[in-house]
Amino acid sequence: MQDHHALKKGIAAAALALSVLAAAPAQAQPATIAAQADGMDVRQGSLRIRVLALTDDILRVTMGAAGTLPEDASWAVPADVRAHRVHVQASPTGFSTRTLRVDVRDGRLVVSDLAGKVISADAIDPVKVDGHAFTLRKQMPQAEHYFGLGDKTGGLDRRGKSFVDWNTDAFGFGSADDPIYKSIPFFIGVGGAGGSYGVFLDNTYRSWFDFGHREDGVLAFGAPDGPIDYYLIHGPSTAEVVRRYTDLTGKAPLVPRWALGYQQSRYSYMSADELRGVAARLRAERVPTDVVWLDIDWQDRNRPFTVDKKAFPDMPGLIRDLGRQGIKVITITDLHVAKVEQGYAPYASGVKGDHFVKNADGTTYVAPVWPGPSVFPDFTQAATRDWWGGLFKEQVQWGVAGSWNDMNEPAIFNTPTKTMPDETRHRIASDDFAPRTADHREIHNVYGMQNTRATYDGLRKLAPGERAVVMTRASYAGGQRYAVTWTGDNSATWDHLKLSVQQIINLGLSGFSYGAADVSGFTGGPGPDLLTRWFEIGAFYPLFRDHSAKGTPRVEPWVDGPEHLAIRRKFVEERYKLMPYLYALAEQNARTGDPILRPVFYDYPSALNLPCEQSWTFTLGRALLVSPPPHPESPQSYRTCLPEGGWFDYWTGLPVGQPAPAAQDQVIQSATQATGEAHGGGSFVTETVRLAHLPVYVRAGTILPRQNVVQSTADTPRGPLMLDVYPGPDCTGELYLDDGHSMDFEKGGYLRQTVSCTVKPDGVAIAFGPREGRFAPWWRQVAVTVHGWQGKADVRAGGRALAGRADAATRTVSFTLDDVAQPATVVVRRQ
Repeated sequence: MQDHHALKKGIAAAALALSVLAAAPAQAQPATIAAQADGMDVRQGSLRIRVLALTDDILRVTMGAAGTLPEDASWAVPADVRAHRVHVQASPTGFSTRTLRVDVRDGRLVVSDLAGKVISADAIDPVKVDGHAFTLRKQMPQAEHYFGLGDKTGGLDRRGKSFVDWNTDAFGFGSADDPIYKSIPFFIGVGGAGGSYGVFLDNTYRSWFDFGHREDGVLAFGAPDGPIDYYLIHGPSTAEVVRRYTDLTGKAPLVPRWALGYQQSRYSYMSADELRGVAARLRAERVPTDVVWLDIDWQDRNRPFTVDKKAFPDMPGLIRDLGRQGIKVITITDLHVAKVEQGYAPYASGVKGDHFVKNADGTTYVAPVWPGPSVFPDFTQAATRDWWGGLFKEQVQWGVAGSWNDMNEPAIFNTPTKTMPDETRHRIASDDFAPRTADHREIHNVYGMQNTRATYDGLRKLAPGERAVVMTRASYAGGQRYAVTWTGDNSATWDHLKLSVQQIINLGLSGFSYGAADVSGFTGGPGPDLLTRWFEIGAFYPLFRDHSAKGTPRVEPWVDGPEHLAIRRKFVEERYKLMPYLYALAEQNARTGDPILRPVFYDYPSALNLPCEQSWTFTLGRALLVSPPPHPESPQSYRTCLPEGGWFDYWTGLPVGQPAPAAQDQVIQSATQATGEAHGGGSFVTETVRLAHLPVYVRAGTILPRQNVVQSTADTPRGPLMLDVYPGPDCTGELYLDDGHSMDFEKGGYLRQTVSCTVKPDGVAIAFGPREGRFAPWWRQVAVTVHGWQGKADVRAGGRALAGRADAATRTVSFTLDDVAQPATVVVRRQ
């Protein structure tokens, strides 16, 4: 956890016990409160409620209907995190921390800030228990919006809708289908009187959430079984909620830099020759690329940990040859092990180690998937995860760059439920759970997460000096510790293009910063305009993979001719130019949990209620705002509401509202029809829809690091590091660099440097802060461009004059200086 979240351990319960008779409604029973040094224990009839303060801003609430609290164990929250505590101040009706007040009022739990603003309050009749099932009911303020729950469908805001958590193989899902692939029972309330807050229900059963859909003004959630165990996380900002949620459930590990590059995939590239041909075409067409993917047809009869030797006769040689071109190979390894009695080592060793899931009668569960009759590893056993991870030894020796774990809901063929029967048995022998056998109802939603845990831990053990990359389709809260993800088998429609951004936003708010969607759509087949627009927007996804299904039209960048290829290439190139910024965002995510792709209100809270249709406007970090057409299939012009603070057009570099210069680029007509018309606190921008243009804006107060285009992140960029300075308030930028693949950054093998600027009456001062780490950068010079400049300029670094080049048309002044390894200030003054 962060320093400001530091927690104290080992606090004994206080001896003081206070009894209060709540002025409750007739149906409520008197509540008895026993104060503790770290919270309180509440008895209300047969219901026992414990509220503990893990930090000043994170509360854990557990309940037991028969007076017994649930087991203190979790797949999502590590034991050492659950054990943290802070001292609280007891009161007759509850307790307070340094930031929160917790009270029992009229039999309801009410959490407010110290100013009295209610953050979260129970509704009347807040807890209903029916056998093993339970429902929790909370008040839903009229002004509050709800986000999170991972990549659910149904739009960006969850208000007015209901959702179910049950990982489901949802091939060709619609834009309102639910449930789909993941179960992340965490949501964020935004816009209420007490600021943003989060609720994480740590229950792996088929939980559900209702945001005023069934009952107006009531937010309800529950499950048919399992523990009543939830965390309430105070902000007050959305960013603070997300950071604290990832304090609880874990940060995503820093991916290797190549994982941020363009990635080409297909279900399936059927042979080594076809894959070599695709890689050669990508290089010939000058489309920067870092990864190609192999779907299930690379295997022998779809059996995991095998190779089709006829189609791929020399996997080590193939990987080595593509590696020389700067292209990595990721292979799929699904979790179903073919039930083959002879000559198939994964099955034989799994039987010997007793590693497979059982039926209720103790026999091994067998079901059809891609290889035919298959068995399934019992990933809730630590020993099974160790065995599974070791099966990747050969692939690691070949140089396979990462693993793709698909079908891990788990998906089962020829059954209406698309998954295992509820009575299937899983043996829990892991973490701090008491060893026992659980049925599939409890384990289903964490099965895919534990699959990726086994894969990730195996790859790290087999190559301890390298970062591991695992992609998963199914997961649970905390699964970001082990895998990146994508939104599953989407469709080649305009609706799904828009939905993809909304899904990736909510994934980022739910801990999964590395989200992707199949660019082009997996099912169906995109028309040329749709594919081009998807490339433009996909270039700003956290992960950028072009992927499509067998039997659909090809969707490689060149398929629709040179005009479309030129646009698609341009946006791929733009991503590579932004690689220094993107990689710094990845490192920031590893430290703080801040998503890479964010809703605009994440950093600009007033944007939540701006008067524009912005259902898929998003930011990449804090600095870049991307505003696709709200109706992408329509040529109708539209308005973007830019938050307060001032903005620049990314493509022209001009302040919003300034006329653009004549377009230099015939591929992207970069002029934006920006009116600069004001709205409350910000400005409107009117856009005319053009296929070759995607509106992108830069926050005033940004120092944006960029580089020249490379064909792979394995290449060293030519020329200097580029810093684009957009003067404004809180002007800052972050440089981060390491070797891009190893774990050396954990031992000081990195470079981190903050660059800031101060606007002065006669110009701007640019300050390079001290460097952290011992990694030497690839650049020897830094090329600085200051935007929004008028007139000539005098540029000086430590009293030494630098050659400044002013350009009246672009309103810039540019200069180059040697790499700034020590703290230094460059002053740019108007002449």
